[in-house]
Amino acid sequence: MGKKPRNTMKINRPLLLVAFLLCFVTLSNAQKGNYRITNGFSVFGGITKFNIATDNFITSEGNGFLGGASATVDIPLRWYNVSFGMQLSENNIDILGRPTQNSTEEQFINYKLFAAQVAMLLQIKVIPNYFTIDLGPMLQYNGELELKDKAQEAFYINNYDNLTAEAITQISQFNFNGAIGASLGIKNFKLKAQYIYGFTNILNKLENQNLDTSGGNARFKGNQSILFLGASISF
Repeated sequence: MGKKPRNTMKINRPLLLVAFLLCFVTLSNAQKGNYRITNGFSVFGGITKFNIATDNFITSEGNGFLGGASATVDIPLRWYNVSFGMQLSENNIDILGRPTQNSTEEQFINYKLFAAQVAMLLQIKVIPNYFTIDLGPMLQYNGELELKDKAQEAFYINNYDNLTAEAITQISQFNFNGAIGASLGIKNFKLKAQYIYGFTNILNKLENQNLDTSGGNARFKGNQSILFLGASISF
């Protein structure tokens, strides 16, 4: 008589059990190295100091306000978080001028500027949950410079013979900025300080408007700067 056929099921069952246990242990150990990524949402607001660094005009920084919201990707075992946000601001700036073309009297002309910015910031965890350094790029869309006092429309800008206050309102409306700052506080409430610098020439559009630049520089160049001081609440 031939040999009795071998029952492969009796052999395979223990092998399957061993394989299952090995997979279970491997997955269990692997999960110990995983970490949970959480998302947060915050709103923030505060005051600003705004200016345009330029050789074309004599400027004086003005006060304003800024507010917005951001979403944060919190990665517990990394040295940084990433946030994406949008903010709206109204800033003020004064540019030195004179009431008439040949006047020796000088007076600051008051302008305001509305802007919306979209930011992606890297938040470096100096002290996790309490203190971070925040830096990254911003894209900005802003309106034109708006005269706060219509009576100053016909004023003349210093450093130029015939350039009026109204003529310089149509500045560049799309700009690219960089931001660096810090956040300090407890987990859900933080004080914030941020400096925003405009890498692009916010006065560039003035060169395409056939302005009367007699007596001054026909090339316009200016970089905006914003200092923000405020607070944020996280949810």
